Amino acid sequence: MKKLIFCISFIALTQTISLDLQAQNKISYELGNGINFGLNDGAYQFKISGMIQPEVSFQKLSTLQTPDFYYNVNRTYFNFSGSAFKEKVSFFLQTDFSLGFPLLDAWIAYRPLKDMTITAGQMQAVSNNREMLVMEDKLQFADRSLLSTSFCQSGREFGVFVTQKLTLGNIGIVPQVSVTSGDGRNSFGADSRDTDLGGLKFAGRIDLYPLGYFSKGNDNLIPDLMHEQDLKFVIGGAASYNAGVSNSVGEGHGNFQFYNVNGGIKLPDYRKLYADILVKFRGFSVLGEFVKATATNLDGSYTAASLTSPLLPTQISEFLALGSAYNAQIGYVTKDGYALDVRYDALTPEFAADANSIIKNTTATTIGFSKYFKANNLKMQASVSSLKYPDNSTKLVGSLIFQVVF
Repeated sequence: MKKLIFCISFIALTQTISLDLQAQNKISYELGNGINFGLNDGAYQFKISGMIQPEVSFQKLSTLQTPDFYYNVNRTYFNFSGSAFKEKVSFFLQTDFSLGFPLLDAWIAYRPLKDMTITAGQMQAVSNNREMLVMEDKLQFADRSLLSTSFCQSGREFGVFVTQKLTLGNIGIVPQVSVTSGDGRNSFGADSRDTDLGGLKFAGRIDLYPLGYFSKGNDNLIPDLMHEQDLKFVIGGAASYNAGVSNSVGEGHGNFQFYNVNGGIKLPDYRKLYADILVKFRGFSVLGEFVKATATNLDGSYTAASLTSPLLPTQISEFLALGSAYNAQIGYVTKDGYALDVRYDALTPEFAADANSIIKNTTATTIGFSKYFKANNLKMQASVSSLKYPDNSTKLVGSLIFQVVF
């Protein structure tokens, strides 16, 4: 798979360079904005970029005397994208070579109207919380929040997505809908025999900007790097219904299987509701998020084909991430690029009495200090997190990351 992606990327690069040499078109490079090729007087654009994120980290459990240290490259992204302005078509392909299955994003978009986009392929889903809508190179912290990682994995899905951007005076409204496979990233599986399970996932999201949209370049990230001179905020909500899941958060398949009274496959349906708000003003940013996850279609379910193990009333929480959570983040970044950020998360299981529930009563507090040398494109961040578990044990996690977007 990695060899195939490398070959495709190499062929695309050589073909683009060949076209440029023939037509004497424009090539430019800027740190954070990649290599840009302008063809036919700008009618076609092609870009090659990526991101590397080396990390030094440690973890220490309260039950152990010595910490564990880790040295690795947290993320190694490579991507290329392009646009055909006259045809109103664009595409994006992104991989992470630090993963066993590196494909992250692969989509083609068509813009029939100025502010309407129809996208087909694999991309970040519109059905999750605001932090999961942000690319990994634009996160406020090096890692996503406890809320995000407990109810999502990569947040990417394969399907069709429609986005409409509306402006009514100073008010901005962005409704989005999607129909996806419901099996998350790379839902086609390891090979042709590993097919999707269950039905489709239907989702929608709406974002309201009461005081207008954020400044250009400040809309797809959490911190206020652009220092909004006027108060700006966005209130959002998302809902999804995943018909037939066999993964704890609906981003995979085959991790568990239930059966009906006839011994046939019977998968539960998974529902999520999100609400969030993001405020920015003169370097300050505040993010608040809430999620509620529930399941249905559980009656008459058995955990074994022999029908000897009926699903108990609260046992579904051992297979699906059920419950609620909230995430609160506040930060400030100076005009010189120094930033201090604080985050607090809390998880609440739907069935606290079940000791094997995937979601457990857990809290996490994170403090981060960052230096932005060139926005998110070149930065350094040190952070420390303290997680508290139901048995009163704690885990201390610290990290130092360097990020370069090239």
